[in-house]
Parts: sequence; structure tokens; C-alpha cells
Amino acid sequence: AGNESKWIGAGNGGAAPYFFVKFKCPAPAGVRVAICGLGYYELQVNGRKVGDRELAPIVSVYDRRVRYNVLDLEEHLQPGENAVGVILGHGLYNHAVKDVWNFENAAWRDQPKLRLEIRDAEGNLLLASDSAWLSSLKGPIVHTQLRNGEHYDARREFKDWPTCAFVPDERWGKAVVVASPGGVFEEESAIPCRVVRTFEVKGEPTCFGVYDIGTNLSGRCRITVAGTQPGAQIQLDYAERITDDGEISKQAQDSFVKTGSFQHEEYTMKGDGTPETWESRFTYHGFRYVRVWVCGEASIQKLEVREVRSDFDSIGSFECSSADLNRLQAVTRVSYLANFVGIPTDCPHREKNGWTGDAQLAAETGLYNFDSAGGYGQWVDTLRDCQRLNGALPGIAPCAGWGYNWGNGPNWDGALFVVPYNVWLFTGDDAPLRRSYDAMRLYLEYCDSMCEDDIVAFGLGDWCPPEKTQTVETPLSTTAAYYGLATMFSGIARRLGHADDARRYAERAERIKGNFNRRFYNGGGVYANGCMTALGTPLYYGLCEDGERQAVVSALADLARREDCKAQFGILGAKHVPRALADNGHADLALRFFTQEAYPGWIKWLRRGAVSLWENWEGHSSRNHIMFGDLSAWFFRYAAGFRHLPEHPGWQHLAIEPENLAALDSVSATYRGYAVNWTRKGGTFAMRVTVPPRCRADVTPPGGKTVVCGPGEHSIG
Repeated sequence: AGNESKWIGAGNGGAAPYFFVKFKCPAPAGVRVAICGLGYYELQVNGRKVGDRELAPIVSVYDRRVRYNVLDLEEHLQPGENAVGVILGHGLYNHAVKDVWNFENAAWRDQPKLRLEIRDAEGNLLLASDSAWLSSLKGPIVHTQLRNGEHYDARREFKDWPTCAFVPDERWGKAVVVASPGGVFEEESAIPCRVVRTFEVKGEPTCFGVYDIGTNLSGRCRITVAGTQPGAQIQLDYAERITDDGEISKQAQDSFVKTGSFQHEEYTMKGDGTPETWESRFTYHGFRYVRVWVCGEASIQKLEVREVRSDFDSIGSFECSSADLNRLQAVTRVSYLANFVGIPTDCPHREKNGWTGDAQLAAETGLYNFDSAGGYGQWVDTLRDCQRLNGALPGIAPCAGWGYNWGNGPNWDGALFVVPYNVWLFTGDDAPLRRSYDAMRLYLEYCDSMCEDDIVAFGLGDWCPPEKTQTVETPLSTTAAYYGLATMFSGIARRLGHADDARRYAERAERIKGNFNRRFYNGGGVYANGCMTALGTPLYYGLCEDGERQAVVSALADLARREDCKAQFGILGAKHVPRALADNGHADLALRFFTQEAYPGWIKWLRRGAVSLWENWEGHSSRNHIMFGDLSAWFFRYAAGFRHLPEHPGWQHLAIEPENLAALDSVSATYRGYAVNWTRKGGTFAMRVTVPPRCRADVTPPGGKTVVCGPGEHSIG
């Protein structure tokens, strides 16, 4: 984008602003548009939507950084006169709904605004947004809020908008030049959101008009209706659970949104007897169930689900001889995708917030399964934009001031380190690391300022453990995370050529380790209160003193057996405990956590009908959270054996080291063109490995020697 364009608006109000202008284009070839519409935009040229992006631009800290999109216009233009129309949604930029996260009081909040430039193939300006444009707040989208939904009145549609035949009426006036949102103005780099799937709902509704779509996803519904009563209304309500008698239930979610109707949409008909098709534009919902109410004389001709999310390609797959594990893999993928609509989120319904803890815990699962690295880099920039001058980070990004005094801490804030580190490890792209380097160092200094004898006491710990279970004390988990971040940063500094920082933070990590063990280690293999997370966390981070590690491993393994591998931990233990066991010779025991059927555990969710991962073991809150989702990464890393090598970042050179898991008869997995298939028959382990072109794998079968495999198929064992 250049400097010739102005930010323009249509004024304040709950309705969606509409804009219109005509311009002349001598030759359509090579013409492109740069556009930013806040909160969201839809661009139409000569009556057709341009591109297939949804919910663009992706949310950001708008007074620190605003992003625009560049789109090709050639296929939409004609020589001579052309018509341009833009609709804006409020999104998070003008979030009027009162909620617990304070977005209605965001410092950036302002009326929706637009900036646009159209240039020819040589870069000459053809059109720029300015006060010559027309605008209106009296169009058919009479209400649009991200957490509420949209209300659309088809009787208010503008005839022939936006085509050259459009004639503005008294509802239109001049656009107004408005203030810039501030901050950096840059082109969006993240993988866009799109409608990735459409399917018709065929089943019969309950007596309350509730349909079960069979899965739990992010998106919305498209309705086709007919009737002859102008003003007849169709109301849609979205939820992820229903009551025993078949009514939708929003009880676990809507208490966080204080004004307006949660996940509710309304369509008011023209009623001219012809079919009318509609879906919302500037919101999405998390749902398994949708209630359709018809108020007036109208009939529903078609109900379709439109799945909306970041459009990631699938690059990994995992199957094994256990139907339960295959189902867990499937529902984990469902939750990961539903929780990446532009940014990594905690849940697609209640919050839609970029919770840092959820993001860092699910990063490896995402990168094994999907080409999602392109979605993380931009979000890490957004997280960095939230950092205070003293180094503090909030628990959600973007944020409007909420989350600095609760909801954060090293286990959550570590996303600033863990996410770009894993992007580098999985893809070889170190740009996010380089951009975040100074912010990482500042954060470690902030932690140092909050320490007493290197013990970090602020922040969240092992979130969502089973009810009435013994939990780890928070300072143990937060201090362990602080150690992990200092160790990781030392390696990053070495990688990026900052030798002094590498040495300094390695020394700090050793100091933290010593104080950690003096504070929390009781001897005899027991840390703190001896619960699973208290034992698994030091093992996961490598905090045990060399002479004591095996005692801690034995204590954890014994505890797991006594508890029949019930998940006596929260989201941190759900990652640390199975990995600690697998890394220390107890992979079979680790796998048992994923296969045992009692409460608390993952399989118990499946037995209760889960189609996605839940927020807690009891199931009384959200039923689409990704924070318990590291199990898929465990499947890839330990059952299939795919391991990334820090000395060879990216996927061109991997180690493949599967565990010999007695509970499984076979594993079949793929990752970026690699394939691992192993079977065990009569005690004989046999493995076939496929290596893609220009790649290498160092393959180590269980108990065997490493074999270097180049491109092609290989039989091992």
C-alpha cells in the first residue's frame, strides 16, 4: 500500500458500514488491490466477491500493528467503468459487547474503517479510498458482533449494489476521512481463513428445532428459505451441547459474554416468494448443534454447514491397531483445526481468545499434522506486540489490557519461545525466532525480577486437573518452565550467533536448577507432594540431578501403576508425564494413559460421546479445547518415531525411532512425504520406511542399530 489513500469511515453504530465508488480501468491485466478493512472486510467488484478470504484481516493489536491484503483483480474488471463495494464488520476492532476480557474498553476501539488502493501492472494508482466515496449505515446487516452474531434484514438490501447500475438513494452519504488505527501497517503473511467445507444437514431436528451436525467445528450455517411474508424471520442459535430433552444448552459458555445474545443470528426475509439464501459474514461460531426457529410464514428449503478456519493443508497422518487411539487422533485434529481461525485459540465458541498456554501446548501436534507454521509467525508478532516495557506478557494475544495480572506466567508466556522454536525446528525457518529474540531476553529478565532465589511463584500451574485430586504446587511448575525457557533461549542465542547471551543464560539455567532442587526435591525420587505432575515435570525439563533421575523415574512409574494410569493431572502433566515416561524407558506405561477407559482419561471422553477434546476431565465446561491435545504429537514422536534434529532443523533430515509398544500390533504414519509402517507378529518387529526425495532419515528400530536411509522405500528389522 502506498500513501495516496485515506482511512475512511461511515460513522458509529451497530450496523455494518457499506461503501461504494466507481472508477475507470483502461486495462484489467495485472491490476491489484491493497485493502484493509477494520475489523473485517468483504470486497466486491462489479457485483462479485473478490478472493475467498474470510474474517480478514486476522485480528491483531490494532494500535500496534494493522495488516492489509493484496488481491488480484484482473478477472473481476472490465475495460472502462467499474464498480467497487466494501462491507465492514466490527470484529475485535469495534467490539461493543461487554465480556470478561475487557475488549469493549480496548484502547484501539473505534468505528469500522477502510483503506484501499488499486494499482495497475506498472504500479500506477487507479483508485484510492477518500472522502469522494459513498457510505451508508442503513444496509441489510443491522447488527454484527463477533461473539454475538449477525442480524440481516433482506428488506434493506441495496438494489444493484455494487454494480455500475447501482443508483444511491437517501440512505447514502459521503464517506468521512478518519484517524489511522496507528502502529505498523504491513501486508498480512499468515495462511488465510476460508470456507474449507460445506455440507448439508440431513437429519431430523428435535422437538425444539435442534439439528445435530455430527461434529464440533468452527463456522456457521447457510440457510435457503422461501415464503411470501415480508418480515418473516429465521433465528439460528449455535451450541455444542443439548439438554436431555433436546433443547440447546449454552450454559457453560454464555456467562462470559455479558451483553447481547451469545452465538445468535437472525435473518429477516424479503418475502417475495423466491428462494432466499443467506449466511453471516463477519463472525463464526463453535458448535455441534444449531437450533432453527421460523417466526412467520416461511419454510426452510436447505440448511448447510460452512466450516470456517485457517486453511491449513494436512501433512501428517497416524493410524494404529487400536480403534480408540485412532479416534483420539481424529478428535484431536478436529479440535486443533476448530481452534485456529486466524490465530490459535482456546475454544471457538465462548472466548475465541489467543490463549498462550493452549498455543504452546498444541504447537507440536499442529506442526506434525498440518502445514500450520505459516499461521504461527504472525501470531507470535501479535503476542510480542502485547509485551509491556518491563517484559510482562498477558495470557491472551491479542489482548485489551486483560491477562497481565492473572492467566499468565512462564507456562503460558513461554509461547513466545516455544512456538517460534518449534516453527524453526519443524520447518527450518528461523525468522520468527530472530524477530522475537529481544522480546524473549526481556521476558527472562522480567522473570528474574519476579524471582526469589530463582523460584518463580506467579502465573498458572497445572490447569484443569481432575476434581478432588492432589495437584502440584504452582511454584514448582512455573519455576520448571522458567528453567526450560532459559535453557531454550541459550540454545537459540547460540544458533543466532549471540555467544555472550548463550553463555549467560546457560549459567542462569544451572543456577535455577540448583535452587529448584534445593527447594522442591525431598530425596528418594520424590519432588514436592509426589503427585504425577510434580514427578513428571522435572523429568520432562531435565531438572533432576544425574544421580537422582532414575529414582524419580521409578517413583513416577510406580505411581502410574498404582493409579492404573488414570490421568491424575491437568494440562501440563498431560504433556510432561507421558513424555517423561517414554523418554525414560516406560513408553508402554505412557501409552496406557491414552488407552485406559476409566475417569479421568481421554478414552472416558470418547465413551461419553466426545467428537472433540474437552476442557476438563469432568466434561462440564467447554467441549472443544485443544489444551489436552499433545497426545497426537506423542503418537507421532514415540509410536511412529518421527523426531526432529536440532542440528538439522526442518524435515529434510529426520530421526525415526519408534518405540516397541506391546499394546499395539501395528502403526502406520506419514509426515511430509515420509512414511513409517511397523508390525509385530509372533514377537517379530518389522518396519518399512519411505523417505521422500532429497531427504534422509536416521532409522533406529527398537533395540537395533541406526540405519541411514536415503530417498526411497526401506525394509528394516
